[in-house]
Amino acid sequence: EVQLVESGGGLVQAGGSLRLSCATAGFLFGDYSIGWFRQAPGKEREGISCVAPGTNSTYYTDSVKGRFTISSDNAKNTVYLQMNDLKPDDTAVYYCAAELSVYCSGSFFFLSMDAWGQGTLVTVSS
Repeated sequence: EVQLVESGGGLVQAGGSLRLSCATAGFLFGDYSIGWFRQAPGKEREGISCVAPGTNSTYYTDSVKGRFTISSDNAKNTVYLQMNDLKPDDTAVYYCAAELSVYCSGSFFFLSMDAWGQGTLVTVSS
């Protein structure tokens, strides 16, 4: 069974940092791309970053480029999202998702994900 579990969310002041984790199980980590999405209250879900651990390809949307860094630990089957210089607009529930692909790009966010995590809440206060 494919499983993804997010952790690391919380409350932080604007300008602060958080690191989210997405622990995975039940599939060959290197055969998949893992992406981070977020959904703010009253807004549609937005894809923000992805990584393909097998090829080390990464992608960021403009809204987070330069502030967020995605990485993977192949030994732990875990993907991280380091979020720096957080802004109140970053407040959202953050989800990780997996899709069978060895390369991630902007088109990743339009694919049908094979599995989703339950989400972790990030709140950035001004």
